[in-house]
Amino acid sequence: MSDPALGLLMLTLIVVVIMMGFATAFTLMGLGMFFGFIAFYDPSQSWTHNKVFELMVQRTYGAMTNDVLISIPLFVLMGYVMERGALVDKMFYSIQLAFRRLPASLAVATLIVCTFWGIASGLVGAVVVLMGVIAFNPMLRAGYDVKLASGVITAGGTLGILIPPSVMIIVYAAVAGQSVVKLYAAAMFPGFFLAFLYLVYVIGWAMINPKIAPPLPEEQTRVPVPEWIKRFTNVYSPNMFVGLSKALVSPQKAKMLEVDGKPMGYAAIVKHFLISLVPLLTPAVTLATVWWYVVIHQQAGGAGEAIEGLQQLGSAVEPKELSPAEKGPDTQFYIWFAISAVVLAAWTLRSYLRMDGERFEVLKLLTSSVMPLGILTVVVLGVILFGVTTATESAGVGAAGAFILAFHARTLDWKRTKEAVFLTAKTTAMVCWLFVGSALFSAVFAILGGQALLESWVLSLNMTPVQFMILSQAIIFILGWPLEWTEIIIIFVPIFLPMLKHFGIDPVLWGVLVFVNLQAAFLSPPVAMSAFYLKGVAPKHVTLNQIFSGMMPYMLIVILCMVIMYLWPGMTLWLPNYLYGGG
Repeated sequence: MSDPALGLLMLTLIVVVIMMGFATAFTLMGLGMFFGFIAFYDPSQSWTHNKVFELMVQRTYGAMTNDVLISIPLFVLMGYVMERGALVDKMFYSIQLAFRRLPASLAVATLIVCTFWGIASGLVGAVVVLMGVIAFNPMLRAGYDVKLASGVITAGGTLGILIPPSVMIIVYAAVAGQSVVKLYAAAMFPGFFLAFLYLVYVIGWAMINPKIAPPLPEEQTRVPVPEWIKRFTNVYSPNMFVGLSKALVSPQKAKMLEVDGKPMGYAAIVKHFLISLVPLLTPAVTLATVWWYVVIHQQAGGAGEAIEGLQQLGSAVEPKELSPAEKGPDTQFYIWFAISAVVLAAWTLRSYLRMDGERFEVLKLLTSSVMPLGILTVVVLGVILFGVTTATESAGVGAAGAFILAFHARTLDWKRTKEAVFLTAKTTAMVCWLFVGSALFSAVFAILGGQALLESWVLSLNMTPVQFMILSQAIIFILGWPLEWTEIIIIFVPIFLPMLKHFGIDPVLWGVLVFVNLQAAFLSPPVAMSAFYLKGVAPKHVTLNQIFSGMMPYMLIVILCMVIMYLWPGMTLWLPNYLYGGG
């Protein structure tokens, strides 16, 4: 048997053995050692001098010294602390009240919480199980179709591996030799766009067929307004913002009221007034940050760089290619910024004109449940994207912030902390062993000539870049049915990476398409892990086939998202090119 044929046999055996249930990491190492021994075998030398043992040591050392992997345990720890801290219950309740007027409001709230919680934790199993416990039974009791309820939870729960910070993106960056920061920026818009498509599908389906998501009874949509708010609006104004503004100037009447059994002091008035400013401060701070970064910060940084450093006299100075952010904003930025400011101002004004007691109570719930986690997420992502810290340092900030939030909520005791740390160590060890096995397997596969054989076969087909893109993504989509994303990223993605340069395909764009494609790996039977996670916490009358049926439409939405991404590559590449330069 020729060496390339041995390589193809390796590739076939790895799929068969994994589907038989063997551990992926040790299967990779075992097959790598076995076929590597054959590849390096020399009858004139002792078997102990076989070079495969040296290769094993070199590949293990290379994987363990990969700086990109350092951020994985910290991001995983952040996710497990969030999950063990049980911070999602109040968030789901407040978001459900905020969207209570929409069709399929429970499903909409579930998708939003899945997206938000997936960003914070990045753990698919944890998000699906949590939302299965919190949201599945309420949707079924409200008369929601089983397929709708199960599909929303399983599809929404997978978004955590797509939207940064994501462990899958870090693994791909290590495999492909790409920048984690650039991949984070590239995956940002496609991740939120896929979540938006899910929302459009759920709301559209509920509007076309209201029977699948009946309107909630009045007792579930009624906001529990505290007695002090009712009295406060009677004393000052039906509009809470106007009333709190008056109370700041004239607090005598407010101090006669009781909040949580205590007299309402001036500090409480100030606190609630600050809460009422959230609808104003959120868009204002967002717009101010964008203006500062795009207009002020980059231009100031460019001016500073112009006078730094000395050049040797007579030497040629090659101009540094600036990113679009460093070149300064163009006219389109000012136009879009003005339109966004006008729209947000109109929305903010509408919010304040309608801020009665019910809406203020919903705002309080959202502020206390969503805002802390939202601020932490924005900080973790912002410091990475804007170059303030590395991905590893940002992961440390996220893990520390998760501990602070959990301790503040008083939901994280010593037992849960130990569980989070143990699960982090277990997950990190799994990823590291996967990298060791993958590195050895890939090296032996290349030495046997399997990589060269596949490349020559693909190139002999004379495909166009579009055809190669479709073929590669179709193969990954099919592999997602029997395999998990870890095996696909670590074993099969490296086979396609060397071919991207020949077809002129951006590895960042191709990688993000793979990330979106691998959403289907969690939604495609027979190894649809999201379905099994949900089945573990679902009522007994919910069958696995019903869960599978509920997930099928979301696989089509994933394909639609990929088509749009390819037809409009700017959705993926605009942000990394703007922040860091590029094609």
